[in-house]
Amino acid sequence: MALPLTHLGAMPVTEFLRDYWQQKPLLIRNAFPDFESPISGEELAGMALEESVESRLVLENGDDGPWQLRNGPFTEEDFLSLPRSHWTLLVQAVDQWLSEVAELKQYFRFLPDWRLDDVMLSYAADKGSVGPHFDYYDVFLLQAEGKRRWHQGPKVDESSPRVEGTPLNILKDFETENSWLLEPGDILYLPPQYSHWGIAEGGCTTISIGFRAPSARTILEDLAAELAMGLPEHLRYSDPGLQPAQSPAEIDATSVERLRTQIGSWLQQPQNIAQWFGAVMTEAKYPDTVALDAGSASDWRQQLAEGGRLVLNPASRCAFCREPQTLFADGESFPAPLPFAEKFCDTHAIAQCDIERFPELAGRDGPIEQLVAQGTLIYPPEDF
Repeated sequence: MALPLTHLGAMPVTEFLRDYWQQKPLLIRNAFPDFESPISGEELAGMALEESVESRLVLENGDDGPWQLRNGPFTEEDFLSLPRSHWTLLVQAVDQWLSEVAELKQYFRFLPDWRLDDVMLSYAADKGSVGPHFDYYDVFLLQAEGKRRWHQGPKVDESSPRVEGTPLNILKDFETENSWLLEPGDILYLPPQYSHWGIAEGGCTTISIGFRAPSARTILEDLAAELAMGLPEHLRYSDPGLQPAQSPAEIDATSVERLRTQIGSWLQQPQNIAQWFGAVMTEAKYPDTVALDAGSASDWRQQLAEGGRLVLNPASRCAFCREPQTLFADGESFPAPLPFAEKFCDTHAIAQCDIERFPELAGRDGPIEQLVAQGTLIYPPEDF
């Protein structure tokens, strides 16, 4: 599904990906004409009272010093004691709980589903902010309610000075290069590492669509361990054609290059890499939320036969691979016919016709039964 052009202004998706994605910021005015926020600030605060919802409060001038961070769940008294201005409430993964927010993800499917992290909502009182900072991931900032002024600075990195005395990564020095006032329906796209600072002008709500990007350290640590398990014991460092050592204690450049080449050959496991990548990129951000629904659709065979459906848990993720033909869901891989895996990952639903077409998937201990058991497949929630 491609994003309708109206949501990138007059810009075609191909132009955005070529000229802006992971390269430079882009302001899109009136991307969603006549946009209405799917949730009010009061309702968002209500979500932050729940233990199963990850939430935070940032106070620019807190009791414990500047840029104080408080973690939820909160109480009604917590909100009643807040000052009139200079604070922000952030609630993660609202798309898991509210269908109107989940539907927004459809407009970003010109990017791979498995790249999307979650949809965070923030409500800020007047002058509320989380301070000048940067992220290591791409983000689309959709103004939902009220107005927020965004200041965009240069690209920075982990060596940039930070404000001390706060767990937040607040930049000590911030230089504004661009400044925009966003109103409902406007979108600001920011690539990784661009410093930015959003300040509410009156109460406002912002929707953040962020994208996951595992670090090189995480990839190498995890992937190396996974691939190493598949290597036979006889594969070892070797040096045929060795020349007489000029300095016996030296680790010379030729030996280092030989090892680099051998490591490269050991990594030539494209199918294993695909299996690892699919599992990692579909890991649920909140697996405990998925587990709450484990086995809730245990009578799925009867329900499907009577016209019911199974759907993907809103807290779950899925993807598929063509070679080898695999369905990935919540960090697990399942051999599955490509037509089925492709359709399920597009529609996030399974009906009786799918079972009739691919009966092998419905067998005892088969993929569908396993997905139901782990909570990935459930009956359609009433609010979704």
